[in-house]
Amino acid sequence: MDFKWNDAKRKAGAVNDSDVPMEDRYQLLIDAVQDYAIFMLDPAGRVASWNSGARKIKGYSADEIVGRHFSIFYTPEDVAADKPGRELALAAARGRAEDQGWRVRRDGSRFWADVTITAVHDLSGALLGFAKVTRDMTERERLAELEHAIELSAQIQSTREEEQKRIARELHDDLGQQLTALKMGIATLEGQLATRNENPAALAATSGLQRQIDTMMASLRRIAANLRPPMLDDLGLVAALEWLADDFTHRYDVKTALQANVDDATLTESAATAIFRIVQEALTNVARHAHASEVRIAISANADTCTVRIEDDGCGAEIDGGRKPRSFGLLGMRERACQLGGFVLIDSAPGAGFRLAVHIPLSAIRSDQTRTP
Repeated sequence: MDFKWNDAKRKAGAVNDSDVPMEDRYQLLIDAVQDYAIFMLDPAGRVASWNSGARKIKGYSADEIVGRHFSIFYTPEDVAADKPGRELALAAARGRAEDQGWRVRRDGSRFWADVTITAVHDLSGALLGFAKVTRDMTERERLAELEHAIELSAQIQSTREEEQKRIARELHDDLGQQLTALKMGIATLEGQLATRNENPAALAATSGLQRQIDTMMASLRRIAANLRPPMLDDLGLVAALEWLADDFTHRYDVKTALQANVDDATLTESAATAIFRIVQEALTNVARHAHASEVRIAISANADTCTVRIEDDGCGAEIDGGRKPRSFGLLGMRERACQLGGFVLIDSAPGAGFRLAVHIPLSAIRSDQTRTP
């Protein structure tokens, strides 16, 4: 069969489509396929035909590859393990062999391939060769790996939040109670010393110890609240954000205003936690990098989207170019938003402050009890 000659005649109009032999039509169909490498192997595994999809995926022209053994497409470790030979033997024995794994292009780069090898026999049952179909699955494999990484990250964050909640509770309930008991004990001792009116130095020392315990208790409450503010679980997101804004104002002398127009009772626990952490990380960035005098936090919801905005009047940043000081914090915020099906937009310039907006679909953060059917 002289397919190229017949195809040239057909394109030139020398023959009608109805005059093209059926085998030529099949060849035209196969050669038109771009997303699959479709080619024949002889019984020994040498390439006998080559379509345009094979050229696109593997990088070889027909002149370069026809007649060469198909093991050239396999990695050195697979060749050493005789994987090509085993796959042909399996296809010959069972009629078909399927595999997914790394394959090698002409330029030496690797791609993740989905491969099917089918044994081809004549009417008498004699083996004529093999039909091989390969699809480049690299992008799909990368997407699957990315989805797995996102799921794993979400699990890690959830586990970390639970651990922080446990530690915060133990700090508050256990260590906090012990410090309270210690302060009460010292107060009792102070009363006894005062009644006896003896050892003024010891009496003064007890007062100093009580002041130190008060400082320790304040630090303990702050550390526990930073780990997991109890009001986030007890009173909801808005109360927790109010505490966060007030604490930020007092700790960094930066005026912090919060405007919340959202029913936080409708939010899932994980969504409330994610939004709180996003705002917390944004304020951390302000404290570290912004040199701001004012921060504005706004959270609102419309029919289908919850939007969180954090703006400051600080020094701003160049958002284009290489990695910037805030980038790791932004990466964490983007990851949390992505896990809720949302995204983050930033707007800034040197000397023009920093503006961040997080948009999250309400359908992803509403509790089951509040979702409309």
